[in-house]
Formats: sequence, structure tokens, C-alpha cells
Amino acid sequence: MHQSNYLIIGSSHAALEALAAIRIQDPDASLTLITRDTHLPYSPTVLPYVVSGRSRADNVSLKEQHYFDEQQVRFIPGRSLISIDPDNNTLVLDNGEQWHYDKLLLATGASPIIPAIAGLDNTPFQVLRTLDDAIALRQASDQARRAIVLGAGLVGMHAAENLAEAGLEVTIVEMQTQVLPGYFDPQAAAMIETAFSQHGVTMKMGRKAVQIQPQGNNGCRVELDNGETLDADLLLVSTGVRPVFDYCSGSGIDTDQGILVDDHMTTSRNNIWAAGDVAQAQDFYSAAKVVTGILPDAVEQGRIAGMAMCGDPYLKPYRGGVPINTYTFYGQQAISVGASELAIDTEADSADQSTVELRVDADSGVFQKIIFKGDRLQGISAINAPLDPGIMWQLILRRTDLSAVKTEFVAQPLETGRRLMSETWR
Repeated sequence: MHQSNYLIIGSSHAALEALAAIRIQDPDASLTLITRDTHLPYSPTVLPYVVSGRSRADNVSLKEQHYFDEQQVRFIPGRSLISIDPDNNTLVLDNGEQWHYDKLLLATGASPIIPAIAGLDNTPFQVLRTLDDAIALRQASDQARRAIVLGAGLVGMHAAENLAEAGLEVTIVEMQTQVLPGYFDPQAAAMIETAFSQHGVTMKMGRKAVQIQPQGNNGCRVELDNGETLDADLLLVSTGVRPVFDYCSGSGIDTDQGILVDDHMTTSRNNIWAAGDVAQAQDFYSAAKVVTGILPDAVEQGRIAGMAMCGDPYLKPYRGGVPINTYTFYGQQAISVGASELAIDTEADSADQSTVELRVDADSGVFQKIIFKGDRLQGISAINAPLDPGIMWQLILRRTDLSAVKTEFVAQPLETGRRLMSETWR
């Protein structure tokens, strides 16, 4: 049986941040990182650029092998976790190997959701979650003229733009009535949709694929719920992801939509933590626990998990998940931090009610929406308006009182936010 004081399963941002936190406090203990991916660690955010060819697949690593060598970390790619026995601090990999751990971090991420559409399982299609997926999608696009993208989330929209820029005729099919639901409100989403339409992408909003049939070599015919049919020779399924935690079966680890954790990323079983896209942690805005699935949260959760695992005395609890996304499309930039819609609290007094400050200039393509709860920032979203998303994120997380600068902040959130953080960042 193999043994490691610290065992990390996964290799993206949460895993790497935990590794770094552990090594700061405990530089000599044995540490092993095992991942189902066959490549060196990379960020999922780079995948659309591999599809477009702007980034080479062999040049996107977050860490090279020499980093693991320097940190005295054993890096094992291409291996999946099958089961965990928390009572004995052991686990089993897909090749039958058994490992004993003192401390275990589950940072296994998420995998694409494949919708239950009649005929899809008999039709060739692409997904975009791993580097191998990106390489396969790029190769498929080189042989295609028409593409259908199912789903108008961030991954689908990024991929659709890159496919269109490569010269393909692209159609996006989204069952919601707007693109990027959860990130932007309908007004901002409409501005993004317009940009795509102006660049030749066909938008089928509020439509659902009900049947798919293979056509010729790798081609397909997609029937929508209104009876319309679409033909393409490349189909990308981008209808969301779900956390990977099937290995928890029989382990006694509490799960729901993901692996349930407390504010130190601790699971319900001793010596096991979870972080990143697989973790279901405290929401910032409510008493619920949620899976956020965003990069900054993965970094924060991984850092907290690593500090907790090694007993770092400077450990502070997780403050809750706050969405943060930056999205560049056709030379324009969209940013969304925190809440994108106004939440009405009928029990709050008038001084603590939610309010919205909205600025829209359709001619210049500028959109800015700021949501306050009393004098504290709840959310901010913008298109082609200058913002520092990291600072906005911190203002929300710290529940910063903006009463003294609220008018100035509405007029100039970038400059005011930077000044506030320079005065208070500690």
C-alpha cells in the first residue's frame, strides 16, 4: 500500500492553492497530488483559446514538472479515485492501487452534463471541459462548416465565438430566454446577444433540442421544440457541469449537489477536506450551501483547505460564495460580480432595503448596474464600463460601508473602489 501524509486528488486551482498553503507551513511532510487528467495542471479558462489556436496545447500549464520536484511533491496524472474508506484513512484508484493518507483533499472538479435528448447517444458530439476536449474540438472544427452549440453559458458562448471566428456558421440553442443566465440580467444579456448576431451567429433563445439524428460523417440534424430543424457537421454540448463525487458512495461523507463542507472546507468525515467545483459550501447571501463553480472561489477554498490541513495558525473561515466572472466577447468586456438581480427583502427596514443604480448607453454599448443593500455593495455588472472585479469582490465580501462615498462610487466605481481598498486593505 502506498502512503502519503498529505494526499490531494485533483490538479486545478483549488488543488494547487492547497499544495502551496501546505508547503508554507509544512515543507517536509510527504505530499502527493493525483489527478484523472493526463496533462500537467492547467486552467479551464484557457480552453477556448486552445480551440481558437491562440494558445498552444503544449504551452498552457499552470505548473511544470520542475515545480513539483522543487516542492517535493509526487505528481501522478491519469489516475481516477474510485472509493474512500475514511475509517482506515485509505482509498482506491482506478488501477487498483491503494493509498493510505493522514490528510486528504478532494478537489476533483466537475464533468459535463449530457442532457437526455433523444438520439444524442447515437450522434457524434463534442464537449469542452478538459485540455483533451479542447484539442478534439479544434481538430473537429478544422473539418466542419456548420456548428450547433447547445447551451449559452460561458463555455458555450466562448466556444461559439471562436468557432465563428474560424469561419464556421454557428447556431446557439439555449432553453433559457437569455444568454449567460445567472451572470447578467436580461438587459445586459440582450446587448451580448446583439453582438453575436451582428457577427453572424444565429441565436435560438428559449428553444430546446428534443431530438438529434446523425447525418453522414459526424454530422447531425437537431429538432427543436417548435418543430424547426437545424443541420450541422459539428455539435458542441455545453449545457452545464456537475461535481464529480461518485467515489463518495458508501464512505459516509455527506453530499448533496456536491460534497458538503464547513467554513474550513472540512467534510463530515475526519481528516478529509473538499474544495473547488466539487465542494458545496456556505453561500454569502443566504444560509444555504451552494456549489459556486468559479475560479476565484476555487482558489480561496483551496487555500483555506490547505491551511486547515496543516494547522496553519493564520487560518480564517470561508466567508461564503460570491460569483465573479469576467467575459470578453468580440473585443468587448463584460464583468459580473455578486448579485445580478435585485432581491426584495420584505422584512428589512427601509435603511437596509436593496436598491439599484443603472446606467445604460446603447449607442456606445455601455451598461452598468450596481445593486446595494442599504449602503453595502451586493452586486455589480458592466459591459464596456471600467471595473476592477477583484476589488468589487472584496468590497462585497468585506461588507464595506459605502455610505460616505456612495454617490462617488456610483459615478466612478473603478477609481473609488481602488481608493477605498488602498486605504483599508490589510
